[in-house]
Amino acid sequence: MNAIKNKVQLIGNLGNAPEVKTLDNGKKLAKMSIATNETYRNNKGERVTETRWHNVIAWGKTADIADKYLSKGWEVAIEGKLVNRSYMDKAGNKRIVTEVLVNELLILSPKKI
Repeated sequence: MNAIKNKVQLIGNLGNAPEVKTLDNGKKLAKMSIATNETYRNNKGERVTETRWHNVIAWGKTADIADKYLSKGWEVAIEGKLVNRSYMDKAGNKRIVTEVLVNELLILSPKKI
């Protein structure tokens, strides 16, 4: 049961092409945002779709795959875990960011022709 304590699975669409950086130590980092949609009926019986955005990061070979193959709007499935980090913004305020650290990535959109 320890393996499922911090597990996230999402299927959604990329908001933009992944932003990929190569760090000084040679490791690649890919940052992207994924939109997921949830549809339900409100009190009036109207169909409502809510979009939620998720910050996603990938390292190493997974970042390479994201860099080579992913584009804005593509549908992907990811599995990973939630991670938190904090930083100081320009005004000196502490900010906390929650991201999904990708372990597995599956491209669901059709191949480019």
